[in-house]
Amino acid sequence: MASAEPSVRYRIGVDENGLGPRLGPMVVTAVLSRVTEAGWETAGRAPRGALAQRLGDSKQLVAHGDVSLGEAWARALVARGCGRAAAAAEPSSVDELIHAVALEDRAALRALCPGHVEAQCWSTEGEGFTAPDKLMRAIGRDLDKLADKGVEIVAVRSVLLCAKRMNDGVRAGKNRFVLDLHAMERLILELGGLAGAEVFAVCGKVGGFGKYGSAFGPLAGRLHLALEEGRARSVYRFPGLGEIAFVRDSDASDLCVAMASMVGKYMREALMERVARHYQRAVPGLHGASGYHDPVTTAFIGATRLVRRAREIPDDCFERRAAEGEAPLEGGGA
Repeated sequence: MASAEPSVRYRIGVDENGLGPRLGPMVVTAVLSRVTEAGWETAGRAPRGALAQRLGDSKQLVAHGDVSLGEAWARALVARGCGRAAAAAEPSSVDELIHAVALEDRAALRALCPGHVEAQCWSTEGEGFTAPDKLMRAIGRDLDKLADKGVEIVAVRSVLLCAKRMNDGVRAGKNRFVLDLHAMERLILELGGLAGAEVFAVCGKVGGFGKYGSAFGPLAGRLHLALEEGRARSVYRFPGLGEIAFVRDSDASDLCVAMASMVGKYMREALMERVARHYQRAVPGLHGASGYHDPVTTAFIGATRLVRRAREIPDDCFERRAAEGEAPLEGGGA
């Protein structure tokens, strides 16, 4: 007699990248995993052994100008059918990879783009993959080993919030933390629908909140129960959807959150590089910029001012506005 299939549960890891920069998008990414009872402990802890060298806190493993590791995770997941197009196929370009991971389709992502501004964020000129084949094979083996342990990754999605969308949110009274939270909610609803079952979602802490109920957006109005509310961890139960836990430093302590962070870091850097290359083609000798609050980014903003004015690039499509009373995040950030 054939043995019964092991009972499975669905686990989601969610994290943001680019919460505090001056330029470029904020990217919020979620990974959905199908987990057996035996694999549940593996999915809910930090990667160990050799895997920890390739999967963990993206701020430590992926840097501006060196995104090969994040790229490799994104490509490997899409090649295994985890992207928007369910068929398993290796993406042939950076643009194809970005749109395979993005939650929204091409038309929706460009809906707010004036025609003369679109090239700033969507030009594919000069971009290409950098992850070597050896690294791609290693990531493939990592995913195989996780599946053998009962952790199968089944989907990855990112919400892309460009400067224009961030600025529109500020005008609507939504600061970056609220926009981050609402993007997380959208992703959990989307991947919960794909799972077709209740999920357990672990998200990075948003804005140091202890209580989230009054700030929910897409989940507002849904019946829920607060199971725990504190500075380090807040947990909510939504009947029919599952549990959502907001956990401090979860990208360093939860495998699925770490994977979401790695993919999101790549998406953020790839999209910021498009902005940098766009203006480097117009300003001789211009250095690229990370987009964060640093001297190189400040110089980049100043050096491109005349070009942006001549091309009538709206400030809202280039630099983020801070919400009233909101202090900028210093340093590199996530």
